[in-house]
Amino acid sequence: MKHRVPFRKFSTCLAVVATSLTAVCVFALGGTPLALNPVNPHYFEFRGRPAVLIGSTEHYGAVLNQDFNYVWYLSTLAADGLNLTRTFSGAYVEPSGAFNIASNTLAPAPGRFICPWARSDQPGYANGGNKFDLNRWDDAYFRRLKDFVSLAGKRGVVVEMNLFCPFYDESQWRLSPMNAANNINGVGAIARTNVYTLDRHGGLLKVQETLVRKLVTELRGADNLYYEICNEPYFGGVTIPWQQHIAGVINETESGLGCRHLISQNIANDKAKVENPIPEVSVFNFHYATPPDTVAMNYGLNKVIGDNETGFNTTNDAPYRIEAWNFLLAGGGLFNHLDYSFVAGREDGTFVFPNNQPGAGSPALRRQFRFLKEFFDRLDFVRMRPDDGVILGGVPAGQTARALVKPDHLYAIYLSQVARPWKGPAACGNATLKLVLPAGAFRAEWFDPVAGQLIGQRQFDHPGGALAIASPPYTTDLALLIIRTR
Repeated sequence: MKHRVPFRKFSTCLAVVATSLTAVCVFALGGTPLALNPVNPHYFEFRGRPAVLIGSTEHYGAVLNQDFNYVWYLSTLAADGLNLTRTFSGAYVEPSGAFNIASNTLAPAPGRFICPWARSDQPGYANGGNKFDLNRWDDAYFRRLKDFVSLAGKRGVVVEMNLFCPFYDESQWRLSPMNAANNINGVGAIARTNVYTLDRHGGLLKVQETLVRKLVTELRGADNLYYEICNEPYFGGVTIPWQQHIAGVINETESGLGCRHLISQNIANDKAKVENPIPEVSVFNFHYATPPDTVAMNYGLNKVIGDNETGFNTTNDAPYRIEAWNFLLAGGGLFNHLDYSFVAGREDGTFVFPNNQPGAGSPALRRQFRFLKEFFDRLDFVRMRPDDGVILGGVPAGQTARALVKPDHLYAIYLSQVARPWKGPAACGNATLKLVLPAGAFRAEWFDPVAGQLIGQRQFDHPGGALAIASPPYTTDLALLIIRTR
């Protein structure tokens, strides 16, 4: 463990150098921003190539927590082969101990919180230091934010910039700069459930609009970015009209700047059908999703359906790996795991968290996510559609099967035990799937999603119609790729 201290000091020095350089030429690598894929808008187009976004993210405090070394963190994500992270703007912050999260990056130590608004000369902020002046910006925050986004871009990592978050209880509202107790501007003397409304906001709407315009303007040159209006707006009194309004502010501001970034709306925990989509929204995100329903209910929107937060399903890695495979094989285009192994001082994702943590994360799980991303990189996924109908039978009891299909050419199938609620790994043995395939010559490849290895393959000719294909022995889950060779 002795290497930790000097390496951290060295990483901090690198961060200072990187900040000074990128402050001069931020987003030098930026081109056309992340967009919906023109062939299949259920997926992304990033730097001229179709993309599925897969991440394993710290608890969203990488920018607002000054003790968090984001250079080390982003380098870890890149080394792990992942291409998505999620961060909060600083309009919301948590107290230590919130949600039983150990070493919570979204709960900076006293005096270590930085946000878009500058500190005033008046003491009295609830978590140390002076109160905030909502009429002045903190230049150091914006240097840090732009450096974070720029360094992520250089590593091929897309940033989900989450603008706002509801206040789940008084402990979070007590720490917000928008609370009148924490600013010198005389705004925010309202209930926490009225903060994100168009009629009971107590003057905060103008503050929020100005913040959105500032963030959008500062990040206008980034190609590796999209905006999420609000994290979990189905809690804490966040209204749909307010979300529509903020989406409009983003769109209006970018129209004047001559740029356009995708906008995400967080819809629900688990699943819900989007009945009246906000026109500016291109990504519909869910938390703790249960495929295939989450995707299937909204596939007709012809937009990206994402699962951008996981958790509350034990501290084991397996259920989150299974959630990722099932969600993406059901037609989702984005998956982001909430990874509690990233904390300040362990930005390489090696923190060993207690058993009462509300989720999981580890280097081993990130290797499994990397294999999932590599698996998708092999696919012509923009020409594939979810189609479980190709599976006629043979799925063992207590298991599920998903199929993503390019008709007559390519079949990606995932077989797993049911993951939610997680009851521990089950020895599945093997399966004999009954599939329907066209006439032709095929190659079948079986993969172990844990080891990320090919564990069986066979070549065969098929006259067309039903086909029984036996799997190798497996535990928990198994992936199958069937490729037509002629």
